Amino acid sequence: MTRAAWRAAANLTGLAVAAVVVFPIYWMVLSALKPSGEIQAADPLPWTGHPTLDHFRSALGVSGFARYFANSAIVASVVVVASALIAFLAAVALTRFQFRFRTVLLVMFLVAQMVPVEALTIPLFFLIRDLGRVAPMAGLNTLGSLMLVHLAFSLPFAIWMLRGFVAAVPESVLEAARIDGASQSGVLWRILFPLAAPGIAATSVFSFITSWNDFVFAKTFIIGTEHQTLPAALLVFFKPDENDWGGIMAASTLMTLPVLVFFVLVQRRLVAGLGGAVKD
Repeated sequence: MTRAAWRAAANLTGLAVAAVVVFPIYWMVLSALKPSGEIQAADPLPWTGHPTLDHFRSALGVSGFARYFANSAIVASVVVVASALIAFLAAVALTRFQFRFRTVLLVMFLVAQMVPVEALTIPLFFLIRDLGRVAPMAGLNTLGSLMLVHLAFSLPFAIWMLRGFVAAVPESVLEAARIDGASQSGVLWRILFPLAAPGIAATSVFSFITSWNDFVFAKTFIIGTEHQTLPAALLVFFKPDENDWGGIMAASTLMTLPVLVFFVLVQRRLVAGLGGAVKD
């Protein structure tokens, strides 16, 4: 096959994979816009001739929806910022400094990623319960408990990923900054931090998605409704006799929008490289 044929085959394969990935999102939005009769039809169609916003009004009209949204935003924002800063500093320490047990720490980060979340939920429940006796702001039924748990699960992946970005920065760039009179903190935050921005953006997306879409920890650690997060709003549409699939899809669409907005905001950093780090 010629190069043009290989390129065309690769493009078609990419389009097919993209269609498979995007189709569930398309069906979710379509179901949110369909009337209830079309959703429950025996032969549902992949389009609708009578779009409606009733399901979105029903989702937004759920009691406490704004509070759930605000709680999710607070938890996700704190986890993203804290995990990015802590992971960056840890990656710098693991990459630029020599100390004992450094390899052991890296292996521990990998092992932490292998443990299933379900296996840690019950132990974490008792740990958070006991922690609440010492620090009430981080105990059960508080947003602090969700922040701590999501931070603990986000850090191993973030540190391991940022380690590669920090290690890719040439030492000559940092040495040149020191020769020009930059302090150690200046080299860290004005040189190394911007060059590691693509990795920070990638880990931030991961941290945001995991904390924003969390349901297991929110239902385990949050007992009341005052500090409940947005995924709990979906439970309103699940009923014993018949589920409101239009409301479920509308609420799911509203939950997806902040993730897309966040991804658009950081996507430039995701594709940025280190090509401009060293210039002639």
